[in-house]
Amino acid sequence: MAARLKETYVNEVAPALMKKFEYKSVMQIPKLDKIVINVGCGEARDNPKVVDAICSDLMQITGQKPYLCKAKKSVANFKLREGMTIGVKVTLRGDRMYEFLDRFFNLALPRVRDFRGINANSFDGRGNYSMGIKEQLIFPEIDYDKVDKVRGMDICFVTTAQTDEEARELLTLMGAPFEK
Repeated sequence: MAARLKETYVNEVAPALMKKFEYKSVMQIPKLDKIVINVGCGEARDNPKVVDAICSDLMQITGQKPYLCKAKKSVANFKLREGMTIGVKVTLRGDRMYEFLDRFFNLALPRVRDFRGINANSFDGRGNYSMGIKEQLIFPEIDYDKVDKVRGMDICFVTTAQTDEEARELLTLMGAPFEK
């Protein structure tokens, strides 16, 4: 699957971008750099086993061990101490990134209830796209019976594109279902 998406990028996406934006060098053609998946878990301060459940879910979805994010500062109002685990993240690159991208666009997103496409206004101005998902159950790897709680996640697509227009065209050619 990942090899097919890489091949598509080389044979179809890159030449189409080169033609549309009239780049002088093939090194100017934008490409997908990495995908970062983040799950914040504020309830982990009360129940440390929550982090284990989130880690196992992310490991099933991405095929990679997640990194535990710790609090940098203590905040008394949130009952948070420095060093407590407050989130989990995974950074995907290379074959795993293309594999996840293919499964996300073709399998997971169509399983979202009342899905009409992803928001095209979530670019950051520098060619990166971020979006949120309300439940991890849209991924086919997650078994509904073993889920203790429905959790959302943030997914950020980091590209080498300089503008939002270039990044949107790149993601569209790679199969991103933007709303019309």
